[in-house]
Amino acid sequence: MSSQYFRILARVPLEPRRSALLEQLLARADASRPVSDWRADAFGSIAPPDTRAPALAPAALFAQGAAVDGAWVCLATPVHYVAEMTNVRLSQDGILSLNAAAAAALAADFNRVWSDSGIRLASGEAGHLFCIFDRTLHVTTCDPQDVLDRHIEEYLPVGADAPRLRRLMSELEMWLFEHGENGARATAGLPRISGLWLWGGGAPLASLPTVQGWAAGDDVYFSALGARRHETSDSGVIVAAATPGSDEWQDIESRWLKPAAAQLRAGRLSRLEISAGDRCFSLTARAIRRFWRRSKPWWECLG
Repeated sequence: MSSQYFRILARVPLEPRRSALLEQLLARADASRPVSDWRADAFGSIAPPDTRAPALAPAALFAQGAAVDGAWVCLATPVHYVAEMTNVRLSQDGILSLNAAAAAALAADFNRVWSDSGIRLASGEAGHLFCIFDRTLHVTTCDPQDVLDRHIEEYLPVGADAPRLRRLMSELEMWLFEHGENGARATAGLPRISGLWLWGGGAPLASLPTVQGWAAGDDVYFSALGARRHETSDSGVIVAAATPGSDEWQDIESRWLKPAAAQLRAGRLSRLEISAGDRCFSLTARAIRRFWRRSKPWWECLG
């Protein structure tokens, strides 16, 4: 039977607002389980049995049609840092977006500056940037979403080839410091691009896996996999970029969470999973009837 995986932001605003339906579902869910990689976890909801989740950047690059001629590719996400006395912090709203023209211009200039280095920058149709290397790198990287409003040092790449990736990230900061794109952003009242956060790497793909479900919401990985969706399945992955209780959340709740809860009660879904941070809460048709469990603020459940 079908299942749905609902991914939500774990960040708590200064003045959080309640969300009655989400809090009811969290109260009635089974005890949460730890999740080290939520994307791989969610992939299992829509993938055929024994299908391995592809790496994030190669999947996104393949779906966006950018040319690949290399051994390893990672995302190069524009970010805005805040320099403090002894640390550098990724701003709370420090993940930036580029339009396709700006991304293409940055890629062209990078490739001019770093020519013959064994590293290239490619831009995708959606304005994403990808860093392509001539040889495989053995590193572990972090999703910049997990770094928001935190000091970056403990989230930088680790592993055998981490020094190379860290060095490149530092060089990118110097390159971008007086870059023309930042001048244009300043004129437009947009935050500066402090650097490019390199993450989600893997070997380029020759194809994307076919999934038995659909994907919706705001995530570069599941946007890529959604192109291979199975239209007749009720199984799906929803990635909500809005904070629970916000005005934007109301639309997400009405469009996705309420129908999923109704399907679960009616027995058309076998499981609803709600994921935030490094935890995942599961509900079944039986669990959702635990009406005696009292709700509490969603941020207390996720904390």
